[in-house]
Amino acid sequence: MKLVAVIDLVRGEVVHARRGERGAYRPVASSLVAGAEPLAVAQALLGVFPFDALYVADLDAIQGQGGNAATLAVLRRRFPGLDIWLDAGIASSEALEACRGSGFTPVLGSESQHGLELLEHAGDGDAVLSLDFRAGIPLGPAGIAERPELWPRRLIALDLARVGSGLGPDLDLLASVQRRAREAEVYAGGGVRDGADLEALRAAGAAGVLLASALHGGQLTRADLEKIRRA
Repeated sequence: MKLVAVIDLVRGEVVHARRGERGAYRPVASSLVAGAEPLAVAQALLGVFPFDALYVADLDAIQGQGGNAATLAVLRRRFPGLDIWLDAGIASSEALEACRGSGFTPVLGSESQHGLELLEHAGDGDAVLSLDFRAGIPLGPAGIAERPELWPRRLIALDLARVGSGLGPDLDLLASVQRRAREAEVYAGGGVRDGADLEALRAAGAAGVLLASALHGGQLTRADLEKIRRA
């Protein structure tokens, strides 16, 4: 099972995402590093474990409130060999190609899409589709969660209400997406509390998992991550 660390950016700082209530997000308070400067937080996360990828959510861009281009450029330069998945409200073929051209793996959030056209354009390339939900309700254009023939080879099953909630991963949502995903890899997003949750996701057949809160809080340790990597 692949392990992906997550940072969420707002106005040049890493914030602690909680239940998708973005207006209430505050700078992250981490046991791993002092402060919320993005490069320092990313270095601290990668110091805990050699993650398969780093997922960066530019929440300003997602909400149409500018973006964190300078911060993203610094991260790209500092970690040239790292696979950085970027969710920045990508909703056009121009934005998709710009993301690729900057050296990031594009994440297409269903909540950011205006229709299904971009999925048709993305094809079977490197893009990751995040199937976004809130309390079980799909976000984005009608039908996006029911058109598996348009889905790329990597998917994230993400319920925003689970992010930073301490409720644990949504195994039912994971299973629902897996049933429709054909040969695609399905990653679990949001809610992981500890090593037991990682074991549950591995047993459920998750291709990977996105991790943040439990790393900063110290509930997930390097030993937990190494154990799941060996499994």
